[in-house]
Amino acid sequence: MTSESATPDPEALLRIALEAAEAAVRIIVDERPEVLQMESKSTPTDLVTEMDRRAEVAIRAVIHSHRPRDVIVGEEGGEEGGEASGSPTVTDDPADGPAVTWWVDPIDGTTNYVYDHPGYAVSIAAGVGDTVLAGVVADPTHDRTYRATLGGGAFCDDTPLRLGASRSLGHALVATGFSYDAATRRSQAELLSRVIAEVRDIRRVGAAALDLCAVASGRVDAFFEAGLSIWDYAAGALIATEAGAVVSSIDGGDVRPGSVLCAHPDLSETLIETLARAAGNT
Repeated sequence: MTSESATPDPEALLRIALEAAEAAVRIIVDERPEVLQMESKSTPTDLVTEMDRRAEVAIRAVIHSHRPRDVIVGEEGGEEGGEASGSPTVTDDPADGPAVTWWVDPIDGTTNYVYDHPGYAVSIAAGVGDTVLAGVVADPTHDRTYRATLGGGAFCDDTPLRLGASRSLGHALVATGFSYDAATRRSQAELLSRVIAEVRDIRRVGAAALDLCAVASGRVDAFFEAGLSIWDYAAGALIATEAGAVVSSIDGGDVRPGSVLCAHPDLSETLIETLARAAGNT
C-alpha cells in the first residue's frame, strides 16, 4: 500500500488544474472563430466543436507537462495514460505517490457555447481512485473561476463560497438538466411536471458543472440530473461539497455517473423523497 505521506498534494494539483483551465479559456474565448466547425455525437443535437477538441488538447498538454504519468479521462479524447506508460493503466510509483486521474470537460455546455449563450464552462478535476482531491470550474462568460481542494474549502476566485439560506422545498430554486436523447428527455420532462409544483421554480442552465457551483454559491438551492458522465460533475461536486452541500445520487446513495443530486443539507432528503414519489418509486 502507498503511505499516507505519498498522497499527492491537493494544492499542487489545484495549481495545475488552474493553469490548464486558463489555457483552455484563452482558446475558447480569444480564439473563437466567426464560424464554428461542429459535428454531432450521441444524437443529432449533441454537438462537439473544433474548439472543444482544441481546448482539451491544451488541457492535456498542461497536465502532462507537470505530471506525464497521470491518466487523463476527457469527454472528447477518451482515456489516455502518461507518456512513460503508453497505456491508460498507470500503476503507483513510490517516487511520485499513487497514480492520479484527471477528469476533463473542455467545454461543459457546448450547445450554449455554439449559440454564444451564457452557461458554459471548463471543468477539470484530479483525484486518486474514487476520491477527488482538487477541482476547478472556469466560467468565462462571467469571468469567474470556482475552485476547491479536499478539506481545503471552496472559493469563487478568492471569495469563500457559502450556501444560500435554509429554505423549505416549496421555497427552493431547483436546477436540473436534460438528456440529448429524445425519449429520455421526454421522461425527464414528465417527471419534472410532477415536481415543479412542489418547489419555488426550476432553472435549466445547460451545464452541470455550473449548476453544482450555483448550489455552492447560493444561486440555486438544489440541483439534480440523470445521465451525467463523471467529467460533468467531478469538479463541481467537490466544490459544492466543500461549500457545505450534500452531494449524492438521485436515490440518496453515493453519487455516480448517471445520477447526481446536490442540495443544501436541509433540502437533500426532502428532495430525494419528492423525486422518488414523482418517479413512482414510493
